[in-house]
Amino acid sequence: MRVPPFERFRPFYQATSIFLLGMIVGSVFYNSLYHASYNKLWHTNHEQQVEIQQLKDDITSLKKYSTQTTVIREIKIRAEDNGKAPLDALIEREIIKLMGEDLAPLRGRNVFDIDTDSRLTRSLLDDKIYTVREKDYRIRIRTMLVMEGVLQIWITISQMDANAG
Repeated sequence: MRVPPFERFRPFYQATSIFLLGMIVGSVFYNSLYHASYNKLWHTNHEQQVEIQQLKDDITSLKKYSTQTTVIREIKIRAEDNGKAPLDALIEREIIKLMGEDLAPLRGRNVFDIDTDSRLTRSLLDDKIYTVREKDYRIRIRTMLVMEGVLQIWITISQMDANAG
């Protein structure tokens, strides 16, 4: 029995292999685009969920203390740049959410008692360590300001070293 020569099929094999390689590269490119867009969508969704929860808390406290003018009705926490590498916005929002939960007892407190409350808050929360996504972050309270029933707190967030502590 005679075997046919494969030289005449070589262009067909080359065209088939180039077509298959193109399919593989195209699917890898499409998959990477899909995952990048899905990751961005997930981050946006998570940030909005945190913001919705904060706004719901603000609405309930505003309804509860709307008749009283000398109480802390709202707490706003702002993160300042610490001069080092910037943190991920998702991690920053998660830390602010955790800190907001720690500061929740200050809602409804008298504005004129902020002196004792600020000392208490600073002693409890200054240099506090929060763990987000298996990493430790240290916060430092820079400024606390009460104006028109809104307690505003500026903090700096820094990531702790893995071998420190």
